[in-house]
Amino acid sequence: MEINYIFSLGELFERVQTEKVFPDNKTFVDCTPKSSLSDIHDRYEREKNEPNFDLSSFVHTHFTEPVSFKTDFVSVKGRPIKEHIEKLWDFLTRQPEESHNSLVPLPNPYIVPGGRFREIYYWDSYFTMLGLQVSRRIDLIQNMIDNFCYLIDRFGYIPNGNRTYFLGRSQPPFFACMIQLLAEEKGDETFVKYLPQLEKEYSFWMKGSDQIDLKSSSVHHLVMLPDKGILNHYWDESDAPRPEAYKHEVALAENAEDKKSVYRNLRAAAESGWDFSGRWFKVRGDFSSIHATEIVPVDLNCLLLNLEQTIAKAYEVAGDKANCENYTNLAERRKQTLFKFCWNGDEKFFFDFDHKENALKKVYTLAATFPLYFGIATPEQADGVAKIIKDKFLCAGGLISTLETTSQQWDAPNGWAPLQWIAIHGLAKYGFVDLAKDIAKRWMDINRRVYDATGKLMEKYNVVSTEIKAGGGEYPTQDGFGWTNGVYLALDKWLDGLNKNE
Repeated sequence: MEINYIFSLGELFERVQTEKVFPDNKTFVDCTPKSSLSDIHDRYEREKNEPNFDLSSFVHTHFTEPVSFKTDFVSVKGRPIKEHIEKLWDFLTRQPEESHNSLVPLPNPYIVPGGRFREIYYWDSYFTMLGLQVSRRIDLIQNMIDNFCYLIDRFGYIPNGNRTYFLGRSQPPFFACMIQLLAEEKGDETFVKYLPQLEKEYSFWMKGSDQIDLKSSSVHHLVMLPDKGILNHYWDESDAPRPEAYKHEVALAENAEDKKSVYRNLRAAAESGWDFSGRWFKVRGDFSSIHATEIVPVDLNCLLLNLEQTIAKAYEVAGDKANCENYTNLAERRKQTLFKFCWNGDEKFFFDFDHKENALKKVYTLAATFPLYFGIATPEQADGVAKIIKDKFLCAGGLISTLETTSQQWDAPNGWAPLQWIAIHGLAKYGFVDLAKDIAKRWMDINRRVYDATGKLMEKYNVVSTEIKAGGGEYPTQDGFGWTNGVYLALDKWLDGLNKNE
């Protein structure tokens, strides 16, 4: 029996994940087997019924446990926060290596978030790159982009992260933003250089466009809306529990009539990066009602519109007017469809759209700032969004992610670096500079205060009660932390530039 992945070990895998051999389900799937998985499986089958068989002892005998990344970094009390971040880059850099576990090897060095996150993550990397640009580590930006090209060329898309158990889903498509960032440093020919990978990523998200119609209105990542407009939703090719969260997901689906649907929706929400949030629930506060595949997200479609515009830009630079016009028209069509189905003129806010119910989901989230960030909102729409952000989302430490207060980490009272960046720059783009500066200062202040107290930057912060540590979610709060570090440096530079121009 040939077994290639730890999560294919059948009963052994299930027992390890459900019997608390490791507190964190991610640990086992990141372990390195000391011999072939087939041999370990066969040995388990021979020994499991012996009177003195001990599962934990068996696992620790046959697998090497992974260690958290950055364990040897020592924070120096009193060191300025920017200096701390600059020194962390090298500690968060993972070098190319052969893999004998679930890691998908990459050809170039790359930044990992830190803590339990020992691999690259797709959308995290863009916000990390913002800081690398400030640090003038253009070499690392280039390496990480080339790694993503390697993944696109190998798999046809950028997986959630470079682990075998992430294959089947991606994450918010920020690859085009990365190319735009690199083009700032290396010129417009960058767009042409990476055009093949930009188009491959687009093909991944648009897979099934030749199959979709009003009768088959949802195919892979695509949704056909009642007016025959096409937008995207999150999706995963698998409908099994995620190996890295196996125990929790099996328990969550225990009483569900359609367990596979629950698993697929959990995976789709994981692809969103917002894992998890009441944004994805059909019934408020009920995690088991998750229905992410039925939701057309505002932010995803803004990112794909940006991808279309970036491909158009690449063709423009290449002198191909016909393809430039084609992708420009695709972006315009997406914008009009997005406005039609996701803008609420009464509430003056962007909402996700439930394509199964054919209705807006009235869940207020920071996804509404993405149309501002990408510059596609009208001035009137931006006015409405800015007012609600100021009145409802602004807290002592920055912006809460949603107005839902749940046990989920992407809801109140938590704030996250990537969403602060998107909101701040979206608001500033439409002239709400004072509000944007206020948000930035509040966010950076809580970053500094936690750093002064702990010597660490965190993946997320409690922005409501700034003296209380953030929580919620399926794992303990992590420190490191790639995108927090990157956004802090980039916001510091942005504020400094504003101050110099005043």
